[in-house]
Amino acid sequence: MTHWEDKLNRVIRGIRLVEDAVIVLLVLVMILLAASQIALRNFWGGGVVWIDPLLRVMVLWVGLLGAMAATRRNNHITVDVLSRFLPPALKRASQWITGSFAALICMVLTWHGARFVAMEYEAGTVLFSGIPAWCCELIIPLGFGVMALRFLLVTINPPPEAA
Repeated sequence: MTHWEDKLNRVIRGIRLVEDAVIVLLVLVMILLAASQIALRNFWGGGVVWIDPLLRVMVLWVGLLGAMAATRRNNHITVDVLSRFLPPALKRASQWITGSFAALICMVLTWHGARFVAMEYEAGTVLFSGIPAWCCELIIPLGFGVMALRFLLVTINPPPEAA
């Protein structure tokens, strides 16, 4: 392993660690906010107005961050009934086709997600407590962009167990 490969592997491990830490932190905060909102409603007759919309935004972020984490090592949900019965050469072709298709779909979603965020920015939509909607929706093009890149990388250079 060269010096540059070692540095690249460290950066990749760091990115994965940050992704995992953000997911864990978001889930913990979601649990605390949801529990506090339930307690406030049940025991004091009311809740905090901005917690419910914040929880919806956090669900979006956790969902897309989780999808990004699943694609990082090709651990996402697949429908592979046919590939189990294919010889190795056809199995590789099948994986290339499905990986390319998944990357293409994620690229289209990245493009339209970016257009959506730009429209929200131009419209000046506010979600709650003065927070612009586009800030909360940035995960859409970011998440699908990362997934598209990961699908492409796995399609071009599959891990040994997938070949």
